[in-house]
Amino acid sequence: MMAADSAVSNGGENILTESDDDILSPDDLSEVLTAGTKESHDKAENSPFVKDFLRGRIKRELYKLGTVALYYVYSAIEEEIEKNKDHPMFAPLYFPSELHRRDALAKDLEYLYGEDWESKISCSAATQPYVDRIHVVGCEDPVLLVAHAWTRYMGDLSGGQILKKVAQRALKLPPTGEGVNFYHFEGIHSPTAFKRLYRSRMNELEVDAETKKKLLDEANLAFKFNLDVFTELQEIGKDIKEEVQDIGFHGHGDMGGDISKCPYYAAKMAVSGNTAYACNFTRMLLRQPTVQVILATWVAAVAGLAAWYFM
Repeated sequence: MMAADSAVSNGGENILTESDDDILSPDDLSEVLTAGTKESHDKAENSPFVKDFLRGRIKRELYKLGTVALYYVYSAIEEEIEKNKDHPMFAPLYFPSELHRRDALAKDLEYLYGEDWESKISCSAATQPYVDRIHVVGCEDPVLLVAHAWTRYMGDLSGGQILKKVAQRALKLPPTGEGVNFYHFEGIHSPTAFKRLYRSRMNELEVDAETKKKLLDEANLAFKFNLDVFTELQEIGKDIKEEVQDIGFHGHGDMGGDISKCPYYAAKMAVSGNTAYACNFTRMLLRQPTVQVILATWVAAVAGLAAWYFM
């Protein structure tokens, strides 16, 4: 049984706890979208940009540009949501204090770019079609906003929490949350409970088979737009100098194909009695900051002992 105090509130009223049963049918809208976007989801999740991000190989400049893209996307989504918050097909999914991300992203951009951040950013070539589509949907067919909101917000409440931790470690961002406000949903105490609530609200919408098909197509389109942004960032990253931290020995890729430069190979040869490799290995050890500190400490200790002995 899940914690009884894990609840979602809307306007101060508890409306769902994690202990509530959640019986789903394959025909429910949430399940139709989940199953029908699996391939698109997998493509986005396995894109080079996302895979590098998850490995902690995210360049600061790319992180900044990614945050800019999200700012424009969420500004568009939330502008259209506000215009259509009373629409019968979207009103049940209107959770501005819990979900809206524009203000959080603005805080992140101020931290990343400075107080004049608005004059330093612009909507990228890949982000603009995404933004344009959201505005078209909001004006011409607001029902399809459900697909865009579901694609973004539910993803942020899931995998986004992993990306937050990766970004903080890889970019050495403050543990107090600066630069990753986007991932912090202050109004949601239990992401699991909230996602269940959101899913149940979606499944209560009166949508026929044709509308479900349109929503599924729109959700796949949203994934495509996100993948386009990831691809754009990956291409931009090729021209950005890698920010590499000195964490010790170099990998084989940094040795120009000369295995003799590999410290582990040199160590093996040194142990086997090869004096040339023993010297090589010793030189490599002495170049390591950690070894230098240990050696300096050892020398100081020996000197202190000698001084004590000859007193």
